[in-house]
Amino acid sequence: MDWVRTINDAIEYMEQNLTNEVTLADIAKSVNLSAFHFQRAFTLLTGMTPAEYLRKRRLSQAGSELAKGSEKVIDIALKYGYDSPESFTKAFTRFHGVSPAQAKKGEPIQFMSRYTVRITIEGGSIMEYKIEKWESMDLLVHAKDFNAETSEKEIPAFWNEYFANKEYSKVPSYLGVCAQNKTNGNVFKYGIGCKASDVKGVPEGFEIIHVPEYDWAIFKCVGPSPDAIQAMWERIYKEWLPVAEYELIPDVDLENYLPGDPASQDYVSEICIPVKKKN
Repeated sequence: MDWVRTINDAIEYMEQNLTNEVTLADIAKSVNLSAFHFQRAFTLLTGMTPAEYLRKRRLSQAGSELAKGSEKVIDIALKYGYDSPESFTKAFTRFHGVSPAQAKKGEPIQFMSRYTVRITIEGGSIMEYKIEKWESMDLLVHAKDFNAETSEKEIPAFWNEYFANKEYSKVPSYLGVCAQNKTNGNVFKYGIGCKASDVKGVPEGFEIIHVPEYDWAIFKCVGPSPDAIQAMWERIYKEWLPVAEYELIPDVDLENYLPGDPASQDYVSEICIPVKKKN
């Protein structure tokens, strides 16, 4: 998969639907990606979520149209998906720094042009990774379903809840597991736990996730957690995937938290993603 072209195709789809109601699943489907992987890739490559991009581009276009002075505020509000002039005015003022009425009178407004994603070659930093074939395995996790659009804030809270409830006393907690839902593009399962072989039985509140045999790309992350993990995810999507001879298999991703002090500057963790050779 050409990640740069894929994200640019998704941007084109969003641009063509600025005045239509579209969901994250709609956008992801337009480029044959799961909502989970699209949300992650788009956010890491552009610095904003798809929802943020749509909102800002719509408000930017709305401002340009109001600045011409001939359109009614209520018509522009409805055109760009707002249920009422009040909700539109609130969002418009937050983005532009002036109200729709002031924009119609010629007050300066903000403008955000459409994005285009390109590969840029920077520095010469080394990304340490290896490819290994793993046999099928079962993972034992305390899991919960998350929406791709809100998971970035909710998953850290899930970890905090896990430790607050002392779930770690039942099961070692060295794996963070993202398991995509095959039937609902917006939802994925995230679990905290270990390999099932590490524990006898399935404690209450835990479940088994089966992972088939795959080739895995394993990326070494050095530095305090979770910052080092988050930085490596960004590098994987920005630096590795666009040029690698491998592509992602949309199934289960693992974050492996190795023994040591997670706050240490030399702490080592891993990101493990199933991959296959590009055709």
